[in-house]
Amino acid sequence: MVGVCHWLLLLSISLRVWSVPIDRNTNAQEEPPQMEEKGEENVDTGLYYDRYLREVIEVLETDPHFREKLQTANTEDIKNGRLSKELDLVGHHVRTRLDELKRQEVSRLRMLLKAKLDSTNTQSVQMDHVSLLKQFEHLDPHNQNTFEARDLELLIATATKDLENYDAERHEEFKRYEMLKEHERREYLRSLDQEKREREEQRLEEMKQKHRQHPKVNAPGSVAQLKEVWEETDGLDPQEFNPKTFFRLHGQSVEHDKFLEKVYDPKNEEDDMMEMEEERLRMREHVMKNVDLNHDRLVSLEEFLRSMEKKDFNSPKEWETLDDKKPVFTEVELQRFEAELRDKEVELSRRAETLRQEQEILRERGKALEAQKKEYQQAVLEMSQRQKDQQAVRRPPPSGPNGELQFQQESQSMAQDGSQVGKVLVDQNGEVRNSLPAEPPQNLPQHTP
Repeated sequence: MVGVCHWLLLLSISLRVWSVPIDRNTNAQEEPPQMEEKGEENVDTGLYYDRYLREVIEVLETDPHFREKLQTANTEDIKNGRLSKELDLVGHHVRTRLDELKRQEVSRLRMLLKAKLDSTNTQSVQMDHVSLLKQFEHLDPHNQNTFEARDLELLIATATKDLENYDAERHEEFKRYEMLKEHERREYLRSLDQEKREREEQRLEEMKQKHRQHPKVNAPGSVAQLKEVWEETDGLDPQEFNPKTFFRLHGQSVEHDKFLEKVYDPKNEEDDMMEMEEERLRMREHVMKNVDLNHDRLVSLEEFLRSMEKKDFNSPKEWETLDDKKPVFTEVELQRFEAELRDKEVELSRRAETLRQEQEILRERGKALEAQKKEYQQAVLEMSQRQKDQQAVRRPPPSGPNGELQFQQESQSMAQDGSQVGKVLVDQNGEVRNSLPAEPPQNLPQHTP
């Protein structure tokens, strides 16, 4: 039976590659030395609990007892939860680490729930975490602190169910991508004049032919491919190829990158990396179709050995890439897709026009508010000026040095001057002195004696 990580991710993708130290003096027929983990490629499974799944797998693999039980377990033991009961016998440090992982996952799910509730403006005085966590099927919501056998059962069952439709969804996504690419290509050519269109069509055809010029790629799962891995990756003699040893080394988790590199190079304009990912998916499906004989999405050693007896398995037939296959979509599907795009364009145009009208209304409102603001500012200035004028009118007259008003001093002076009129001045000899002016004022009539 393949390892835990191999079993879970053979449901959808190969998670990692295994290799062993090479000993040139070791007979390939003998049991291989202890496997050492090579670099892991973190390919996302697409599951929202992908990280939790991977970390649980990694921790379980560190326990020798659990690994031993897994090697002797069968499909039913895994599916019916019998294997999960072995969790009670793993080491204390493993259980402690699993408990910690579960608490972290529960905490992460709580944050997701809170964010969801906040985004919907749902006001909740008291949040029932147990009820809310029930919507997540990959862990036991009633026990939020420790990782138990029930958690492992739920994790396996949920991952199996969630990954069943993974491939179909990926294929559909790729089909839409290819239809969009073809639609854009046709629209682009349509926009050119005849001479430019012919040149561009010739250039595109040359790129397509250049992409097809790549080394031979052996069919995935074939003896030719496995021997290539045996020799180039494991460094073993291809003449001493041993299926049992190969299975123990790789568990059918053969990484296809080295084969894909023969066809796709991210530096080349003619190579599409989205097509490379679809090619990877096709290779994996081909292997599972030829090896997983009972279609339970699990690969046993017995199935692996039996698959090697198939004619196709031993055939040196070259792998047919996407360029050698028919288009992934039909013309009818493309026309339906383009009609869908047109409908979306019409809807987007309608929304854009609505937004433009709303923007114009807001602009007019902004102008009105600006004008009203200026009117208010002018009114405030005028009111301030009137207040200044009123204060100036009510201001008291200026005062003298002793605090008296200046117009009182002037009145007193005038009164003193008036009191002197009609008074007779007497000198020291007792004679009356004329205090009138020597000459009569002008404009008065002159009288003769």
